[in-house]
Amino acid sequence: MGETNTEKASKTSWFAGLKTEFDKIIWPEKKSLGRQTAAVVAVSVVLGLIIAVLDVFIRYGVDSLVKL
Repeated sequence: MGETNTEKASKTSWFAGLKTEFDKIIWPEKKSLGRQTAAVVAVSVVLGLIIAVLDVFIRYGVDSLVKL
């Protein structure tokens, strides 16, 4: 069978690798981040309102069917 290397890397090399990976991240600009956040909040509010309206109509429909 194949041999596996069970030696663990030192913590300093792990943190150095982590820092290198974080340096590769392209962070969004503040203005772009604000617009994207506003879009997500707006879509969430609109979908919440749509779901609430549908819930009211469905509840009204079920209540009227139960009363028959």
